[in-house]
Amino acid sequence: MSIAQLTTPPAGPAAQDRRVGRTRSSTSRHRISYVFVSGYVLLALAFGVLPTLYAVRMSFTTSEGTFSGVENFSRVIDDFRFWPAVQHVAAFVAIWLVALLVLVTVLALLVHQIGVRWLSSGVRFVYYIPGALAGASAVVLWLFVLDPTVSPVSGVLHAFGFDSFVQTISPGNLPVIFAVMAFWTGAGGWIVVMYGALNSIPHEVLEAARIDGAGVVRTALHIQLPMLRKWISYMAIISLAAGTQLFVEPRVLSQASHGVVPNDYSLNQLAYLFAFKQQDLNGSAAIAVMLLVVSLSLSVFFVVRGGLFERD
Repeated sequence: MSIAQLTTPPAGPAAQDRRVGRTRSSTSRHRISYVFVSGYVLLALAFGVLPTLYAVRMSFTTSEGTFSGVENFSRVIDDFRFWPAVQHVAAFVAIWLVALLVLVTVLALLVHQIGVRWLSSGVRFVYYIPGALAGASAVVLWLFVLDPTVSPVSGVLHAFGFDSFVQTISPGNLPVIFAVMAFWTGAGGWIVVMYGALNSIPHEVLEAARIDGAGVVRTALHIQLPMLRKWISYMAIISLAAGTQLFVEPRVLSQASHGVVPNDYSLNQLAYLFAFKQQDLNGSAAIAVMLLVVSLSLSVFFVVRGGLFERD
């Protein structure tokens, strides 16, 4: 007889009943989790996966439903409006992502350093307020901000040499303007998210760094930022997906400026024109599929570099 058999008491009926009860409880929790997840899965299939598959099918077929290979993609790429739209969206996304990732992280770290609880809560609330205005309503507000004749920051606009609304929204300024709009509406929510992520860092780790003589900057660089890597990657992925769908901002500005901002400025606008102005749904689907491929590729990059699915 082994030592383990001598030292381990025999399992009686009570112990067996407890093990069976734990197994049943665990199985019940797993079943309940499937119920909670099922709602999201059904909605994702109905409004995400199936429309995507339908768009992929349309992008490789003609209007009659026959297979056309890459003809739709070639026609869209050869369109004189396609590459300018690509450049516009790429410039906007690059400026916005860099500003968002850097400034949101820095602001969240600064708010996290505020020791007074009511002051910290108040600052986070102020940051979050612009997020209440989204989409077209935010753009309408910015129509007044960008007009030097009525803007509350007209002094800043005049300092940059902008004396009229048309000068402010000239095509060369639009990537920066759209990036500022997107940052103003979306940064507050991400600051709150990053603040919550900072609160999840064990206090013992930060206390150990303080005892070792690490200051605020060294603690942020060597402890907080590495432990925020997954959250920063998540923010980059979600923001990238939203940024490539640029549509509302240039469309409203185009209508307000009477064509100073072109109605084919972004890829989403171009897809809209293909679908509803030229009655070319297959070409519009091709643009959507190309956007999807680029977004997924960049998202995979952020997932891999950020270790989003790695276990701690």
